[in-house]
Amino acid sequence: MVNNSGANQLLETAAAWASADPDEATRGELRQLISRAANEPAALEDLADRFSGVLEFGTAGLRAELGAGPMRMNRVVVLRTAAGIARFLERQSAGEYTPKVVIGFDARYNSDVFARDSAAVFTAAGFEVLLMPAPLPTPVLAWAVRRFAAEAGVMVTASHNPPRDNGYKVYIGGRAADDTGRGAQIVSPVDTQIAELIDHEQPVSAIAQAASGWQVLPAPGTTADIEAEYLAAIGPVVAPQPQRDELRVVVSAMHGVGGHTMRQALLNAGFSDVHMVAAQEHPDPDFPTVKFPNPEEPGAIDLSLELARELSADLVIANDPDADRCAAAIQDQGVWRMLRGDEVGWLLGDHLATALPEGRKMGNSIVSSRMLAAIAKDAGREHEETLTGFKWISRVENLGFGYEEALGYCVAPDLVRDKDGISAGVMLADLASQLKSAGSSIPQRLDELAARHGVHVTDQLSLRFTDLAQIPVLMDKIRTNPPANLGGSAVSEVSDLSQGSDKLPATDAMVLHTFSGARIIIRPSGTEPKLKCYLETIEPVTEISEVPQARLDATTQVLAIKEQLAAYLNTN
Repeated sequence: MVNNSGANQLLETAAAWASADPDEATRGELRQLISRAANEPAALEDLADRFSGVLEFGTAGLRAELGAGPMRMNRVVVLRTAAGIARFLERQSAGEYTPKVVIGFDARYNSDVFARDSAAVFTAAGFEVLLMPAPLPTPVLAWAVRRFAAEAGVMVTASHNPPRDNGYKVYIGGRAADDTGRGAQIVSPVDTQIAELIDHEQPVSAIAQAASGWQVLPAPGTTADIEAEYLAAIGPVVAPQPQRDELRVVVSAMHGVGGHTMRQALLNAGFSDVHMVAAQEHPDPDFPTVKFPNPEEPGAIDLSLELARELSADLVIANDPDADRCAAAIQDQGVWRMLRGDEVGWLLGDHLATALPEGRKMGNSIVSSRMLAAIAKDAGREHEETLTGFKWISRVENLGFGYEEALGYCVAPDLVRDKDGISAGVMLADLASQLKSAGSSIPQRLDELAARHGVHVTDQLSLRFTDLAQIPVLMDKIRTNPPANLGGSAVSEVSDLSQGSDKLPATDAMVLHTFSGARIIIRPSGTEPKLKCYLETIEPVTEISEVPQARLDATTQVLAIKEQLAAYLNTN
């Protein structure tokens, strides 16, 4: 509760913010909230939350609900953040060169406004600024950072977050980065250096903004179309074939910006039998047909599966709203099911293991399955584990393929130093096409991989919180009093990754191993109010006929671990 003196101070602070807010909508929203706060405790608490601090700029940039106040995404916050990034780039260049910045945006509410505000700030700072011509996928922006040798890239997106959210993702490149990080998302210490240069008290009127002077890149359908150039760049990820009539593909854009790009990428690769989920094909910031616009969420791909059954399709590809992730679904023993992110990672990794140039490594995040390491070893390749997120995976030296279980895949790191749901979708379709032509299938290939490397079964347990203070309490519980038994096997090892190691920087995560070979990793989400638990069990087999029973045994064990872990975490 806010006391009287605190309430008066809060109302004064909010009124000052409103008077300086350049956005008519958020200015009106805040003034209405101020007027209600005198008689409505809920309005006063809402104000208190909006002014409880400032959005912290980190390696994920910014992400929050849209609205007025320093704890929301709005024009004031974006202008101050862009000014901080400009100061960082000025320091990096030290007057020796003119920094170049590429800016992209999705179709969420205010994304285009935040992108133009950023262009105005960077242009006023004397930078060369390239602005995407329309809402386009995040991979197009990530590719453009390398294509134009830009020192920074900004993507205005909240990816698969709820409709009321927006975000601000930052890439580093050009002369401001080393070779392995050129075109990747920022990591420490760059995030801290930028954060220190963001002046949260700076009046918006004091932030220099140009009225024009940035270059708008060629729009889709025009000469030198930037989307078409990206598509031409990723085209060689699969061998060219004039026609691939044998594979019928259903595609969902999840109400995001990837629909046209994904469809065109498949058409360019020769796939002619491509069917869009019409209700989700075009951008809609309200995401009306899904509860959460994330292909991983229950129900999100129901319309895709419905169309796949109707058309007797072979493969479903579903991108998240900014198209940097790629979900897939297949028919397995007569039933349509979504492939786990790890399964797609295994399939693409195996597909590339013998095709990559010599010396190229394979990598995945620590929370992803251990099978890719076995695939790499079998192919005589080096494998590397990284912290969670493509900001780390993309920095693996000599990376040839990288993935994370959260539907993120990098199949062309020389082009896009980030996850790319477009190129990954095309490569998965290429694999499915090859298998079908050979009389095989994706389920059969998964069985073959299990027979070769052991049956790996993965699952997740996610706990969503409204009170974020509960998350560190649970992490402390795991550190001080971890479970002794999980899935019928004693816990054999507990590792605290917050201490760091020779191989990995420090991160807030705990790893538990059992004597049966199960592994459990628990960490707070970096982008959502969740505690996430990643479970994996492995059952060795000697021949493919043993795979079905081994998979059943491993699934039974992982479900038992999930149930026990949920009970442990929900017990005070």
